[in-house]
Amino acid sequence: MIEAYEPVIGMEIHAELHTRSKMFCGCAVMDATLAEPNTTICPVCTGLPGALPTINREAVEQAIMVGLALNCQINTCAGFARKNYFYPDLPKGYQISQYDAPVATAGWVDVVDEEGVAHHIRVRRAHLEEDTAKLFHFYATNDGDYALIDFNRCGVPLLEIVSEPDMHSAAAVYAYATKIREILRYLGVNSGDMEKGVLRFEANVSVRPRGSTALGTRTEIKNLNSFRALVMATAYEIERQTAILAAGGTIVQETLGWDAVRNVTFSQRSKEHAHDYRYFPEPDLPPLYIEREWVAEIAARLPELPDARRARFVAEYGLTSQDARVLAAERAVADYFERAVRAYRGAPATVGKWLIGELFYLLNRDNVAIDAVRVSPEALARLIGLVDAGKLNQNSAKAVLGEMFATGATPEAIVAAKGLVQITDSEQLAAIVRRVVADNPEQAAAYRAGKVTVFQWLMGQVMRETRGRAAPEVARRLLRNALDGEI
Repeated sequence: MIEAYEPVIGMEIHAELHTRSKMFCGCAVMDATLAEPNTTICPVCTGLPGALPTINREAVEQAIMVGLALNCQINTCAGFARKNYFYPDLPKGYQISQYDAPVATAGWVDVVDEEGVAHHIRVRRAHLEEDTAKLFHFYATNDGDYALIDFNRCGVPLLEIVSEPDMHSAAAVYAYATKIREILRYLGVNSGDMEKGVLRFEANVSVRPRGSTALGTRTEIKNLNSFRALVMATAYEIERQTAILAAGGTIVQETLGWDAVRNVTFSQRSKEHAHDYRYFPEPDLPPLYIEREWVAEIAARLPELPDARRARFVAEYGLTSQDARVLAAERAVADYFERAVRAYRGAPATVGKWLIGELFYLLNRDNVAIDAVRVSPEALARLIGLVDAGKLNQNSAKAVLGEMFATGATPEAIVAAKGLVQITDSEQLAAIVRRVVADNPEQAAAYRAGKVTVFQWLMGQVMRETRGRAAPEVARRLLRNALDGEI
């Protein structure tokens, strides 16, 4: 049944911009999880009569940055409009947004989903608007049911990125959403912290008979605040609409919510059209003229973006495409990696393996961000250098890294304090190996009789005698010689 229909999906991504002040007033933009409710507000963002808005230049600049990163055309003349609707979180009774004159239009991004399928997804527009306030609902309390409102978020600059309906699977939707988040974080305009609501998704889903070019009736799933919710809601809605059409039914155009407990979509309201919002030009703001020289200056300051950085990591450092993908996914990680590479004299891929395999384990275990880690890139490079020089074995080096991670101490200081320098002297190790063989005659005899697995047990005894400091290759060679009666 599913094979007979094709999903058609477009997305709207709402990203709060990381500016110092709000979109149309001078109130500070603060982390909503830190600021006391209703403390960063003024007559403009709370919609008091007579208050006049002004345009935040920093927000416009960040919107241009995103537009350029998404291969958009930056419009020389943009403008703001009033989007009229009533809801308790909208104090003015309208939202200042952009309608027919957005900052950026006609862009695109290329993504590859988890199944290895490539997708070319067009970006219709990226436009600026102001965020709404935040409602808190309380049910069945001693005071009954009630709601409270926090206006701190009201007026925070919001960039809405609207795609064309170019996605045809939940996997493509996930790949597109993660790519946009990745770009926003690289540009430094959004933290991507979905738990704090600074990035929110909406999916527009329809299905049509496979082979048809006509668009089906779509539904819009609102306020999806995690990748898991986005993927599950999109997949569910594809299945729901397909089942309805296969049974001869019709799809109702409506706005849906996502019930994360029951894992189903539910109707919120019939879908609005543009005319329902009664858009008209914002009378309190003039047209926004964007000079080409300004756009060129912003373009010159753009950082190297993730896809370009991945390609360079493969070409310049000899990384595998998989390691390059992991190391370039976050700008802070990529910067850390390159600093470590500059400080290390060996192959860059070795640094990549230590970063992905060992440091990532510690970061994930303790939920520490790479830019807060106590291990500097240069210290990590020196630690790897100690392994290369034969002064530490792999296991000891991993233990040292754990100590560096916990304390911030240098690898040299930890090695000296704990006496971890690797024993490479053949005469010193030969004496230890002979003692181990002499103390374990039954195991030595079993090895000589053909039970080769005993060798690893005997190696373990050598490592125990040396507290893990024996150079493994030297110890193995000497142990074989001892068992063969050569030393």
